[in-house]
Amino acid sequence: MTPLLLIPLLMPFAVPAVARRCLDRLVPVTALWALTLAVVVLAGASVAALGALLLTGLLKLPLFAGLGDLIHPLRTASDLVVLPAAAAATGALTIGAWTLGRSALRQLRAFRTARTQADSRPAAGDLCVIESPHPDAYALPGRPRRIVVTTAMLRSLGPDEREALFAHERAHNAGGHHRFLVAAELAAHCHPGLRPVRATIALAAERAADEAAAVAVGDRRLIARAIARAALATRASRSARPDFAPAATTGPVPQRVAALLAAPPRHPRAASWIALLLAVCATLSAGASAAGVLAFHHEVEVAQGEEPR
Repeated sequence: MTPLLLIPLLMPFAVPAVARRCLDRLVPVTALWALTLAVVVLAGASVAALGALLLTGLLKLPLFAGLGDLIHPLRTASDLVVLPAAAAATGALTIGAWTLGRSALRQLRAFRTARTQADSRPAAGDLCVIESPHPDAYALPGRPRRIVVTTAMLRSLGPDEREALFAHERAHNAGGHHRFLVAAELAAHCHPGLRPVRATIALAAERAADEAAAVAVGDRRLIARAIARAALATRASRSARPDFAPAATTGPVPQRVAALLAAPPRHPRAASWIALLLAVCATLSAGASAAGVLAFHHEVEVAQGEEPR
């Protein structure tokens, strides 16, 4: 077991603090891409490191050493270190796979229900109106993409606010924001340190849609008012939509409204160090994981007699 495998397991715990700064300093769509790419790399590196730890422990056992055609003992640290580390890696991978599978099944059921409901209603372009006493509106991915809105939500907003809300949801579909939310969900199940970043990525997607809608409508105050009124309308109801179907009422709405009422965001040069720091974290984690896995592979080949000791 190489100490390099500890880097991808510890690095994700430092990312949530950087993620919050990233969203504060970068243009929302830039922050969305930077955060999502970083968490995907970090999640993959941590899973690879856990896999290497697990296989190291298994190959220390006579049964698996025989299955692996090892003719020499696998050179590792003390069994007092390797075996507990392998057991912990097994537990972490098992829990992650279990929670991911359970979440995937729940989200798939919600998506099928929402898709069936939307497809059964007549649509005006990409807009689908659902009869419901519960105010709700969201961007539904798939083919074709839909903007789903309930009759209760339509009654809660004025004509101009409805158009602003539709512009926001169309921005979600145009930007493919559901893909970012799915990636964040997957990463959250790969490493517990990445779970807080899931909410930050969701907020970045909402902020990116806010800004795109403000450009499309040409009135930042109208977008802010529509979002605030939609959030007030939905505060007492629970949506049945899947979590990866973005909605205008997601996240800390007061923070989003305040950002819309302020000046349009810029990309200051001083913010580049945040993106650089994220890139360094992801690169360091991926590099350490790759080096650790290659070192493990080399030791296996040595134990199999394929390379000199």
